[in-house]
Amino acid sequence: ASSLTEAKEFVKRLRRQTDLCNMVKTVRALLSNNSTVTVLRSGLHAIFNEKSLDVTKDLFQEKFRNPKKRQKNIQLKCLKNFISSLTSSTDIRDLLSCLSSDLQTFVIQPSKSKEAFKEQASDFMLKWNLLLSNVGKILTINRTDSFG
Repeated sequence: ASSLTEAKEFVKRLRRQTDLCNMVKTVRALLSNNSTVTVLRSGLHAIFNEKSLDVTKDLFQEKFRNPKKRQKNIQLKCLKNFISSLTSSTDIRDLLSCLSSDLQTFVIQPSKSKEAFKEQASDFMLKWNLLLSNVGKILTINRTDSFG
């Protein structure tokens, strides 16, 4: 039973690694095309300028949580930092370094304990996935040219 559990975990990690490798290949191809990156950046900037993410921002307000624990749109800050570092000459490692730095600043350093880190990390991931889903939906519906 123990070996079966370990094998299942290994398969999950291997699938995740394969997914990440495929995503990196796709992003590298995208970053090598200057016009595609320019259109993508303009689409992403338009989302913020048009305030298309207001519904998402409202979800991040966490009105029912303790104000001391309230995160102030960390995910939006991370996304804006990511967009500002997105150029056609940017290497994928630089983009990942930008995200890693933001995670260090906004999620890892503020955590006082292992439990606090787990809570903050899971909260961040949930909201990050929600934000990226909404950005993808808005780009799909309103900015189809942003997909090249």
